Amino acid sequence: MHVSIKAEPLFEMFGIEITNAILLGIIGLGFLIVWMIFVARKIAQDRYGSDKKGFFTRLVLWVFEGLYKTVHETIPNKKVARQVAPFVITIFFIVVIQYYTGILPFVGEAMTFGHTPLFRSQAADLNFTLTLAIITIVACQVWAFRVLGFKGNMHRYFVNPLKDPIGCFAGFLELIGEFSRMLALAMRLFGNVFAGEVLLVVVAYLGSFASPALLPFFYIFELFIGGIQAYVFFMLATVFIGLAVSHDSHAESVHSTEVKMVSEMST
Repeated sequence: MHVSIKAEPLFEMFGIEITNAILLGIIGLGFLIVWMIFVARKIAQDRYGSDKKGFFTRLVLWVFEGLYKTVHETIPNKKVARQVAPFVITIFFIVVIQYYTGILPFVGEAMTFGHTPLFRSQAADLNFTLTLAIITIVACQVWAFRVLGFKGNMHRYFVNPLKDPIGCFAGFLELIGEFSRMLALAMRLFGNVFAGEVLLVVVAYLGSFASPALLPFFYIFELFIGGIQAYVFFMLATVFIGLAVSHDSHAESVHSTEVKMVSEMST
């Protein structure tokens, strides 16, 4: 039984180290792009009167519409919500695909390159989850600057301690909170995906000859968990952006939503 907490290098290309997580991540991203192009073509055909949308196309539309509605319900500023929706929905689909490709039967010790597993879930690589978290927090700041302006956004963190000492301390805590959110996003996704990966390996190892009968149930469970984890990341990213762009009149309600989300998902 082979379990590694970090992605393992396979070879180098143009001086860049290619790990088993990167290799599978490229495959997953390529599949996602092809699938979305296929869905877009089906939707375009439907506009011209040929209703040829299949089950998976309808599923993507249903998920997209639900997520789009959630973004508008979470972010008070409707103009910002329309701009943010494509970003956070894209994150949702990327996380889902990278999670699901990581539980395919050929991932892990089933295929090796030397003594190293050839494929590993991209979402089980801390580099990937941390990069996704950094992009999300940077996006929060970008939209905050666009909505509140440079001075307005900086006022969230830096307040004159002589005029408002309590506000100064609250701003310092808010600045620390940005880094804690980034780490929470990265570690939450990585921990859950890595735990699911280990679970499948342990079941296959302990089940031995009975594993073909046991693994399908755990695969179904992991499919469910993958969707939940992608939605959690999507929802937290949406809430964080909503909190960043909210004015004082809305900040309290958005912050309470954030606290509720974090407390519910911590378990």
